[in-house]
Amino acid sequence: MKYDVIVVGGGHAGIEASLAAARMGKHTLLVSMLAENVGATSCNPAIGGLAKGHLVRELDALGGEMGLITDEAGIQFRILNATKGPAVRGSRAQIDMDRYRIIARNTILHTPNLELVQETVESLLFEDDMVIGVSTDLFNRYEAARVILTTGTFLKGVVHIGEARKPSGRFGEFSAEDLSHSLLEKGLRMGRLKTGTCPRVDSSTIDFSVMEKQLGDTLPSPFSFRTPREQFAREKEQLPCYIAYTNEATHRIIEGNFHRAPLFTGQIEGVGPRYCPSIEDKINRFRDKERHHLFIEPQTAENSECYINGMSTSLPPDVQQQMVHSICGMEQAKIVRYGYAIEYDYVDPTELHHSLETKKIKHLYLAGQINGTTGYEEAAAQGLMAGINASLTLEGKVPLVLRRDEAYIGVMIDDLVTKGTKEPYRMFTSRAEYRLLLREESADIRLSSYGYELGLLDESTYQRAQKKKQQIQEGFTLLQNMELTPNKAFITFLESIGEEKITDKVTAPQIIARKSFTLDKLVQLAPELSAYDSYIQNEILVEAKYERYVQKQQDDIERLKKYLHVKIPSNFDFRTVKGLSHEMIEKFEHFNPPTLQAASQISGVTPAAIEILQIYIKMGARSNKV
Repeated sequence: MKYDVIVVGGGHAGIEASLAAARMGKHTLLVSMLAENVGATSCNPAIGGLAKGHLVRELDALGGEMGLITDEAGIQFRILNATKGPAVRGSRAQIDMDRYRIIARNTILHTPNLELVQETVESLLFEDDMVIGVSTDLFNRYEAARVILTTGTFLKGVVHIGEARKPSGRFGEFSAEDLSHSLLEKGLRMGRLKTGTCPRVDSSTIDFSVMEKQLGDTLPSPFSFRTPREQFAREKEQLPCYIAYTNEATHRIIEGNFHRAPLFTGQIEGVGPRYCPSIEDKINRFRDKERHHLFIEPQTAENSECYINGMSTSLPPDVQQQMVHSICGMEQAKIVRYGYAIEYDYVDPTELHHSLETKKIKHLYLAGQINGTTGYEEAAAQGLMAGINASLTLEGKVPLVLRRDEAYIGVMIDDLVTKGTKEPYRMFTSRAEYRLLLREESADIRLSSYGYELGLLDESTYQRAQKKKQQIQEGFTLLQNMELTPNKAFITFLESIGEEKITDKVTAPQIIARKSFTLDKLVQLAPELSAYDSYIQNEILVEAKYERYVQKQQDDIERLKKYLHVKIPSNFDFRTVKGLSHEMIEKFEHFNPPTLQAASQISGVTPAAIEILQIYIKMGARSNKV
């Protein structure tokens, strides 16, 4: 019972962590309470979304599994924000929840170097301040050089439905009551968070004819760069979702039962997600709104059960019945499963290194909701990085730490370990300073070299990414070298494609940057690009349209790189720095950042403050030499 890596928890973080470690050649054990629930999607039947889609694409580019499973189990695919800029678009897929779970479990069971056992870990095994394994409820002792905890909502989990409350890691499943003690005994700071889910309804009892139909994209795009795009778009069958709305009757029912809502009675102590509030919280905070959107989503390909996205609740069952029946089209709806809230323990993520190894316990890694995040995608991304880094350190190699200008994964982990979180952390495009460089479609170009070097991507996948990179660069260089003059022939051409004439000599990207300039116009302007498929052409178009902005971001990165590596002396007195606000001084004294890089990532710290700080450090170094 000795392993290289033990992963505790079979959720999305656990799947990616265990697969990464095993595929990197490490003898790996995945311990899960219920083997059949490996890969269970506890909440909504969907993968991706705004910023979350970026995480899944980056996972895939590094050799993770979530994108591949989603492509196989998906039943509807859409690009969100399709009419907006490419940096803020997000891929989202409705999935067959049953199929997703089965594929995930079978992948685990058929992966070499990976074993799965159905047990509950009750405590960690230590040797001084180093973890050496786990012990379970079956009195088994498993030893390992590295341990990764991906416990989700199971650490002292408590489910709330109205006045009823009971220990559960997920409704109907036992919670992990003892594992938190192992972490507390070693001095890790911990807290309580809350999340929740909505009622599920028998689809046959819903009148969809009075709801707005929401279809998937006509030509769906796969999540995985390894899925053949053309075949996928041609063959993928999709199901519709529907949009419904709450109304005044719904709001009155909820308001009239605030006194029975665990969220307001003090029964729930944990902090919930600000950006995904329960329906009772929405009514309480936004009573001026006449209605709220509800997305009626199929949970499987058979569409026998629907998820009411937007109606997360912990109100009592009788109240849930009333508010569901108040929705147009759901007057006769039968609830199959009631919504509930769940509270659970988490570890303050500032207790972690960027590698996701804990600072106080050597060789112990944490990933997923135990670090204060919410969402399948955030969990999976952390799991992959924890699995990679546990394996790398076993080989005596430095951990892989992605930069903020390199990946959304880098932004998320850096946010967590430098700023911490007091509420469930969710990824947003607004969190990324360099989001034009971090577009979904560039993930393979940015990250596949890492996946290939780690042994998580095969040669052909890596070469496809390299070819894509080369073709985009070739096309972009072609456009940069095109000098366009306002002669009669070119002005006539511009008129023929509906573009305004020019009066001075310009390069092609200057014309392409216009909002009106489309892909069809691009190929007419540069017929040589017709040799590439439309996918590559579109990426060339994006590179040309945003050339100025991308270059500015790259210049900013290079400028910051010149001094962000600078170390801040341990005895540095921030109060001697003129020009720093009292708020900046307090933040620096509280976090005591070791470098300017670390200082720059503290929440609320401005680039100007970093500029001032580096000048004073430089001045101090000079005076010490004298």
